[in-house]
Amino acid sequence: MIITTTHNVPGYKITRVLGIVTGMTCRTRGFGGRMIAGFEALVGGKGHAYLSELEKARNEALQDLMNKAASMGANAVIGVDVEMSEILEGFILVTATGTAVQIEPETSQQ
Repeated sequence: MIITTTHNVPGYKITRVLGIVTGMTCRTRGFGGRMIAGFEALVGGKGHAYLSELEKARNEALQDLMNKAASMGANAVIGVDVEMSEILEGFILVTATGTAVQIEPETSQQ
């Protein structure tokens, strides 16, 4: 499945728009992960523990998006937007939203 933030896919034409599709995930760090993140905060610099958790959450939301789009009959999702926010303390909510479409390769005119 093709996933893109753009509203078209070069070399393809949209043959059918199936509708808006959203994937979500909500994650939290366990006690050990919070301790590691706390130590990283003490020494400063890049927060590898949180970046790793955000990456996992983003991938889960995109996978959920693809699964829902596929169940609608889509072979691509265009205009994808990923948003992250913290809900409660320590819970990360990630949503990925886009438009589920069917696309096919453009035929070249010679």
